[in-house]
Amino acid sequence: MTNHILLVEDDLAIAEMVEHHLNKEGLTVRHAPDGEAALRLFAEEAFDLILLDLMLPGVDGMEVLRSVRGGSTVPVLILSAKDSDVEKALGLGFGADDYLAKPFSLIELSARVKAILRRASQYASPPVSMEPTVLRVHELTLHPEEHLVSKNGSPLNLTAKELLILKLLMSHPKRAFSKEQIYRSVWNDAYYDDVNAIQVHISRLREKIEDDPANPRYIKTVWGIGYKMGDF
Repeated sequence: MTNHILLVEDDLAIAEMVEHHLNKEGLTVRHAPDGEAALRLFAEEAFDLILLDLMLPGVDGMEVLRSVRGGSTVPVLILSAKDSDVEKALGLGFGADDYLAKPFSLIELSARVKAILRRASQYASPPVSMEPTVLRVHELTLHPEEHLVSKNGSPLNLTAKELLILKLLMSHPKRAFSKEQIYRSVWNDAYYDDVNAIQVHISRLREKIEDDPANPRYIKTVWGIGYKMGDF
């Protein structure tokens, strides 16, 4: 199981060192060099953990943390040279899960990251547990409780897996989901790199909901990541 991590760090040397080390640990890392880029990536993709520097150009780390905590419980590990009890209390008080002072060892960073991810996986809620009564994206309407999907009022005949994939994407219209995240959510099972299963279901789903499956408007491919709902 690969975890998706957002690394927010303006020091390129530190970012490359951390990203290289965590990649060797089997983790996927996306790097944001400043707070604005971090918030943009966070709005577009689903992450399992944020590694957040406090001293950032423009939008600082505390503002990023406040924005993230405005609508998410994703774990946040602060990485900062501000190693004082005041800064630690401030960071944790705003909702960070842990604090690691710079300079830090990569061994300790790995231990902290794995511990946080382990705790998060033990207590995590299903991705779409908090869902509205009706989901709507442009001409598509999905009734989660009744397991019904319609387009322009006409019902669509979807399989159970197709409906669950569509529900996941419609519930988080601004986020891109990797094939692994879709598999874990819909199949509720460990991911064994069965990329073909996701591609086949996405292809069949597009045939049923798109006007032109070859040029999809609803389910967009995000190259290098996975899939997301199209913007209307």
